[in-house]
Amino acid sequence: MNIRQHTIQKSVTVSGVGLHTGVPANMTFLPAKPNHGIKFQRTDLEGEPTVDADVDNVVDLSRGTTIEQSGARINTVEHTLAALVGMEIDNVLIQLDGPEPPIMDGSAKPYIDALAEAGTEEQSALRNFFEVKESVHFQDSSRNVEIAALPLNDYRVTVMVDYNSPVLGSQHATLNDIKDFSKDIAACRTFCFLHELEMLHKNNLIQGGDLNNAIVVVDKKVDNDELDYLADLFNKPKVEVREEGILNNVELRYKNEPARHKLLDMVGDLALVGRPIKAQILAARPGHAANVAFAKKLKKAMKARDNSNVPHFDTQLPPVLDINQISNMLPHRYPFLMIDKIYHLDDTTVCSTKNVTMNEPFFQGHFPGNPVMPGVLQVEAMVQTGGILVLNTVPDPENYWTYFLAIEHCRFRKMVLPGDTLTIKCELLAPIKRGIAKMRGEAYVGKNLVCEATMSASIVRKSS
Repeated sequence: MNIRQHTIQKSVTVSGVGLHTGVPANMTFLPAKPNHGIKFQRTDLEGEPTVDADVDNVVDLSRGTTIEQSGARINTVEHTLAALVGMEIDNVLIQLDGPEPPIMDGSAKPYIDALAEAGTEEQSALRNFFEVKESVHFQDSSRNVEIAALPLNDYRVTVMVDYNSPVLGSQHATLNDIKDFSKDIAACRTFCFLHELEMLHKNNLIQGGDLNNAIVVVDKKVDNDELDYLADLFNKPKVEVREEGILNNVELRYKNEPARHKLLDMVGDLALVGRPIKAQILAARPGHAANVAFAKKLKKAMKARDNSNVPHFDTQLPPVLDINQISNMLPHRYPFLMIDKIYHLDDTTVCSTKNVTMNEPFFQGHFPGNPVMPGVLQVEAMVQTGGILVLNTVPDPENYWTYFLAIEHCRFRKMVLPGDTLTIKCELLAPIKRGIAKMRGEAYVGKNLVCEATMSASIVRKSS
């Protein structure tokens, strides 16, 4: 799995009709900044409102997953989201001039192909994984559905379906590596049973359905009158079927294509958790309603464990900036370079670490026999961390000085001792204007806040 966040290199557009609404639409993927996430934008509505791809925005599950925010609705988002997860794309704006993404051929492959054409671009920020630490379970006895997320330092999905159908029988599909999604899962098309068609059509669904974008499973004998009705429904001169099989005798791309498509749907629906997931997902007879209910349960577990004020530092991940790169940006040197690693950096936020050891030179004179890190040096570590954030806004940081103008509301909460690791977070309080930045700085040891301050800085070009 990718460690850093990714977006696309350039915009790309796909066009077609929506599966359920039947409305033609153009959908354009655009690059986005780190931590932007996945957002849809209805360009055909007044004000061009955006809709976050978030499980809390789900409003309808009629044969697909529909989200809505600020009066803007996006129908059937699961295939689009699955393609983005499969490509490990974290940040993108999806502009849509209609109510529903184009269904294309009923799979995620046309989206994958378009995104591959746009190309992906690695970004400086690390991905904010939700790593399942304790098993999460969901069960719907009325539908015989069971889903579980088990701890795993990776993302794997296994799906089992059983429709009590002589055509499909019991099937399962597995995705062991997200990088295999494009070749093993993406091309699998949506499907329904023949006995469901009339009900779907009467409920104003599948208005854009066609035998080119959906598999229709025939699990009963069909007489000529019904075949004529189906030909009329799909605007075809003629349709045919073997005694039991697939309408119009469409060839399956995989023997277990329906199970693989259910896996595709689950990947897309679980994207609504809002963060890339590390877990083993096991699902028996899932559907959109169960997927979304499970995604809500995962998000609840994520929020319960998350303390958004405490910066999360994963020692297994590589730094965004190591000590050599930090030294290229900051003019400080031993013994006054107070940060060791930058592990998160975007347009508004930076996070660093400082390992406090007994070998620090200031311990020789600061409370010998009772070593405590001086509070002013904790502030200096925050100041240098904030300096990285400010210098990151210019293309040639080596040609600038950062001077701090003010430190306000400074508080020291707990002592910092040898053996502690400081994790420091600085966040802009407002956009930088005329070279002046104001930011909030916080330093933690574990989950304990040890120091906080509001800081103002000025960025000045070095004189030649």
